[in-house]
Amino acid sequence: MTRTILEVHVLQTVPPSCLNRDDTGTPKTAMYGGVRRARVSSQAWKRATRRAFHDSLDPSELGVRTRRVAELLAERILERDGSIEQAQAWALAAEAVQTATGSKIEVPKRKAESKSKEGPEAAPESKYLMFLSASQLDGLAELAVKGHGAGKDFFKDKATKDRARQIASSRHSIDIALFGRMVADDADINVDAAAQVAHAISVHQVDNESDYYTAVDDYKIREDDDLGAGMIGTVEFNSATLYRYAAVDIDLLRKNLGKGLQEDEPLTEPLRRATEAFVECFLTSLPTGKLNTFANHTLPDAVVIKVRSARPINFVAAFEEPCRVEPEIGGHLRQASELLAAYIPEVETAYGMPEDTPTWVLRVGKNTEALSDLGRELPLGEMVASIGAEIVRRQGGA
Repeated sequence: MTRTILEVHVLQTVPPSCLNRDDTGTPKTAMYGGVRRARVSSQAWKRATRRAFHDSLDPSELGVRTRRVAELLAERILERDGSIEQAQAWALAAEAVQTATGSKIEVPKRKAESKSKEGPEAAPESKYLMFLSASQLDGLAELAVKGHGAGKDFFKDKATKDRARQIASSRHSIDIALFGRMVADDADINVDAAAQVAHAISVHQVDNESDYYTAVDDYKIREDDDLGAGMIGTVEFNSATLYRYAAVDIDLLRKNLGKGLQEDEPLTEPLRRATEAFVECFLTSLPTGKLNTFANHTLPDAVVIKVRSARPINFVAAFEEPCRVEPEIGGHLRQASELLAAYIPEVETAYGMPEDTPTWVLRVGKNTEALSDLGRELPLGEMVASIGAEIVRRQGGA
């Protein structure tokens, strides 16, 4: 069966930074090819990509992942019916979410125990992060408003339960369709992620370093007052040329999006928007770890994107033998580009993959010239639009 798989391969150099750290504050690393590499977890870059969606997509096409889902839903309930009191809205929201997902929504014990007798009521919460789209929240809010005054058995009615579950399992937002959703209490409304994101690793060996810093007290009464620093500390960092990789199952993405978020548009239109948003936001986003400290605002040096008709391929093995610093020149980008440019066609030839696989290249500078023959070179905006058009064509669109 022919499939449509989008692959994104990225080389990106970051200066001293701490994009993603562990519980001790140390930049994450991994052993690969027998040496220590810098690492940025897939979760960190998926989070950065999802945040970037807010700059390129309408809020109605996105979801919210939160434990405070009752508060979020209560806001929508109150917008629809201002006669409902705050506490009633929370209770209705909790009932609606619990009916739709099977998850228990209640006031956390820590808040219930700490609340004073005369203090405000605490809102109920989910026991874990709940991921719902704007459309699903709107649907549940309307259902909850109908339940107001309908009697205590409203949410126990089979028709109500079926409607609640149908709301929670349809009209998924773009971020839910791409990154999936797990509901521990009801696997039937889980959403399999269409996007897979690898942990980014450096193409070369990396040793973490430590920066010792001091802060001076600006307000000193006398010249000899407190001659020492007002504060001292250390922060660990590294710098690296990273290989980043992601794959999107376009067929699954289309299935997850269903009939789309708007009634009056072609079925392929939300798919096109989702694909283009993912490509642009994955490429241009950055995890925000210690960003104010290091200001490591770089963009990818080179991008290779392919649309395949079979399984995706991660080309990280091009760097299993770590890149070495070039004598008298320094740097890893040129060697990494040459290794990747040689490895991709070798793998595709060895496994008999079609030579006409649609491929796009975006690159910057002379050190990435080796990649120019792999595909059609385009700037970001034109490349994103071209990929979107190819996805629509392959999915039967105009």
